Amino acid sequence: MAAPRATIVTRMTALTATRQRATSTAAPASTATAPVAAAPSAATARRILSASVFGFFLVGLDAMVVNVALPAINRSLAGGLAGAQWVIDGYTLAFAALMLSAGALSDRIGAKATYGLGLIGFTLSSAACGVAPSLALLITARLVQGAAASLMLPASLALIRQAFPDPAKRNRAIALWTAAGSAAAAAGPVAGGLITAAVDWRWIFFLNLPAGAAALALLAGTPKLAGATSPVRARFDVVGLVSSVVALAGLTYGFIEGGAEGFGTAPVLASFAAAVLASVVFAVAESRQAQPMVPLAIFKSRAMSLTAFAGFTVNAAFYGVIFLLSLYFQQVAHKSPTVTGLLFAPITAVVSVVNVTVAARMVARIGARLSMTIGLTGTAGAMLLLLAVRPDQPAWALVLLLVPVSFAGAFVVPALTIMVMGSVPAERAGTAAGIVNTSRQVGGALSVAVAGALVAGGDFAHGMHVTLIGIAVVLAVAAVAVQLLAPGRER
Repeated sequence: MAAPRATIVTRMTALTATRQRATSTAAPASTATAPVAAAPSAATARRILSASVFGFFLVGLDAMVVNVALPAINRSLAGGLAGAQWVIDGYTLAFAALMLSAGALSDRIGAKATYGLGLIGFTLSSAACGVAPSLALLITARLVQGAAASLMLPASLALIRQAFPDPAKRNRAIALWTAAGSAAAAAGPVAGGLITAAVDWRWIFFLNLPAGAAALALLAGTPKLAGATSPVRARFDVVGLVSSVVALAGLTYGFIEGGAEGFGTAPVLASFAAAVLASVVFAVAESRQAQPMVPLAIFKSRAMSLTAFAGFTVNAAFYGVIFLLSLYFQQVAHKSPTVTGLLFAPITAVVSVVNVTVAARMVARIGARLSMTIGLTGTAGAMLLLLAVRPDQPAWALVLLLVPVSFAGAFVVPALTIMVMGSVPAERAGTAAGIVNTSRQVGGALSVAVAGALVAGGDFAHGMHVTLIGIAVVLAVAAVAVQLLAPGRER
């Protein structure tokens, strides 16, 4: 039997060599000549992480920093409070509408290039916001700033995915990244109130200039990373790009205007109809493309779908609470903008500490699924605790009621980000980040719109209570879905 076995082995070896030669000669030039990037050094990885965290902090900060400063902006530019509201909404609209295509762009041209373009655009548009002589120009600059931010967010997460191939180190890096974003969102009202009271609202934007320059300096000189671009350079998916932007812009605009003018008005209904039509065009186009911008098969992943849903709910809770309580503290409890901002300061500290010290370790010990379930359930309970907020309560009591929101919510975003980044290859990290963070921004926009509609022109406390209960129910549904359907111990 030895001789036949030797003959078989010899033939298999020859066949393997023949196939290897055939594969080598038949390989396309684009893949045959593509350079193979080495794993980054520890110093390079730390530098990339610093640049990503720095930029993501700016993106999160500018999403919330204008809230408390809005009355001062209205007085300075005399455009009316309804028009001034678009200083916030314009950023949100561009941010949410373009992020999905920005994530796909990151996978096409590289996360580093996309992130660099976003940083440059964000810094320049911040300067334009600071010097804007009219409300119309300020809103235009905020639209550009939101578009630049949409490039930065998925690319920053893709950079981290590529810089940290080791799962344990990547989880710790993601915890820092999420801490920066959560802390920025919580610190936004604090910074906005303090800067507006101490100097002028324009310095909210001017402070982005040295920060953006520092992030660019950190990014410069870093080498190309493994998985920085897709293996195949496909033709750009124009139909997918346009239809996704129209769908998300229509959806976000409908939420914003619906909250302000009513969801039954003609412009709102038209925007929702455009969003539905564009979504159908997007789904059909992506299913027929050989190289789609967003492969629809990615949504078959339970990790992808559930993290998008969880991100939607947790942003709805966080943005909705900050929006509601910012108004409640000033309009009902009659507190100053500075005091209102300071009341949110403990949230910043709690989120940062939990993200950095506990969240990643908790995922490593019990898995991302259970971490998300605990965080979502705790946040739902924290929403119900906020029903006890009263205008005559002392500041310390209000702070104690806010702490559970930040503590429980701080477990959700690191866990869902770790889960989704662990479920996709490095070359699809930008697309996955774009999907999850698009759902998060849509959740925030919807929450603010619905909350605004419920508290406008009526009993503020009743509208706030209805909103908090609704958010708690959605969070509970997300917790059950994640626990029952999400993949197991994602580490």
